[in-house]
Amino acid sequence: MSLTADDLIRFIRDELNVEDAMDAETELFSTGILDSVAMMNIIGFVEEKAGIEVRPADVTLENFDTAQRIVDYAREQA
Repeated sequence: MSLTADDLIRFIRDELNVEDAMDAETELFSTGILDSVAMMNIIGFVEEKAGIEVRPADVTLENFDTAQRIVDYAREQA
């Protein structure tokens, strides 16, 4: 399966009940839109949707602060 920024934004809106305006480049964690509990949910979603295993050392703002960064990370791991 492939993961897109739209998939991730839809998940954040529908499953995490976030109504803030966001696009692929919106900073999710450094702005406080999402918290560490949301991060765990996103990691599970990414692992399932992209068919990868996210290593704890890879969970950084550099890899996970925007939907596009998450998608780019998942593609690099596939």
